[in-house]
Amino acid sequence: MSIKPPRFYLHQICKTDLLIGENNQQLQQVALELYLELQQLTVSGNTAKIIVAEREPVKFIAGFLAACAASCPVFLCNPDWGQEEWEQVLDLVQPDIILGVGQPKVKMFPHGGYRDFPYIMIPTGGSSGKIKFAMHTWETLIASVKGFTEYFQVTQVNSFCMLPLYHVSGLMQVMRSLTTGGKLAIAPLKTLTSTPEYQINPENYFISLVPTQLQRLLESYQLTQWLSQFSTVLLGGAPAWEELLTKARFNCIRLAPTYGMTETASQIATLKPDDFLNGIINCGQILPHAQVKIRNQQGKILTGNQTGNITIQSQSLALGYYPQTWDNLNYFSVDDLGYLDAQGYLNIVGRNSDKIITGGENIYPGEIEAAIRTTQMVKDVCVIGLPDKYWGQVVTAIYVPQSPQISSLEIQTALNQRLSKFKVPKHWISLDSLPRNAQGKINRQELQKIATEHLQNLS
Repeated sequence: MSIKPPRFYLHQICKTDLLIGENNQQLQQVALELYLELQQLTVSGNTAKIIVAEREPVKFIAGFLAACAASCPVFLCNPDWGQEEWEQVLDLVQPDIILGVGQPKVKMFPHGGYRDFPYIMIPTGGSSGKIKFAMHTWETLIASVKGFTEYFQVTQVNSFCMLPLYHVSGLMQVMRSLTTGGKLAIAPLKTLTSTPEYQINPENYFISLVPTQLQRLLESYQLTQWLSQFSTVLLGGAPAWEELLTKARFNCIRLAPTYGMTETASQIATLKPDDFLNGIINCGQILPHAQVKIRNQQGKILTGNQTGNITIQSQSLALGYYPQTWDNLNYFSVDDLGYLDAQGYLNIVGRNSDKIITGGENIYPGEIEAAIRTTQMVKDVCVIGLPDKYWGQVVTAIYVPQSPQISSLEIQTALNQRLSKFKVPKHWISLDSLPRNAQGKINRQELQKIATEHLQNLS
């Protein structure tokens, strides 16, 4: 596919009727009016930094497109960030224009006569620490779209979006449909569960979910049947557990587990639905626009089936974290550990930073979490390591029981048949729910704090 500028798509919205169930004429009108206003502001050779934090899809897409078409740096933001997060973002960005946001203390910064490059800034890291913005361009996003269409052998991408548009997983659904002439349906999960009827033919659509959304949909027979009609159900954002994958396969959901991140403009590896239904469990093969190498700690490239640090080369790779560009764009080293098997499928072992070292043994939480879930005694679980003078770290399970009657001793007894003794958690903490963000990722930093306070209260 050829790379056309954002202005081209600005004028194509009404012709393609991009948004299903929305006023495409209004979308185009709002986007064009804002684009013309921004052009007036940039006539002096400077540019305006724009924050887009719109809740409504029409306003969000209009603001995003207008800013890109006017070659303005645009920052995508979560309108539901708290005051502390907004203060952090405003101090970093110092925007000229803020679109959306209902919080009352928005500060407008004076135009300083600077010239920023027209990057597209996508937020990352807000769930567990300081918010960063990965610096993308129109070209890096298009590279991701091109890799997607080549991998799935489609020319037009119809998307059913249930994820936040400010997040890379939601934004790329907009980009795929917008730039390939496809259709885009947007429906929050809570709306879908109350009104599952939607005037589309799922067989012609991709839908993107995170594991917690998939779990919720599979709880309803009607929604499970609806989901099974989609050509492809992309699943990413957080690791999925075996029980969930088994249930999806049993219900013939054409699942496509994916691996990617904000820095790579979404997925760089995906398991195709036929492989999933045939029993394969991994992240699939690498998309055409990317390359993955597995390296040891010294940087040496490892051969097949050897576990090491995942490094990525990709045409969709971000240029840095705002406002700094990366010195080395040859490859991007991530915190994830994994290996490529003989068929070139990517297998994720866990995150290096999540690794627990107890009594000299290396433990990856994912293995223990999977074993705990197979007991079918928990609704949710996260395993972390807590500091310990004798062991270095102790394995700690924070879980939501299936019912109040289930004790940690019952779960522990069941685990003794599945895990080595040193892998069985020493501490068990029961909660009503675990802190997760909109993409289903666990806030491990928050759980570390909860667990530490809990154990201090017991001592």
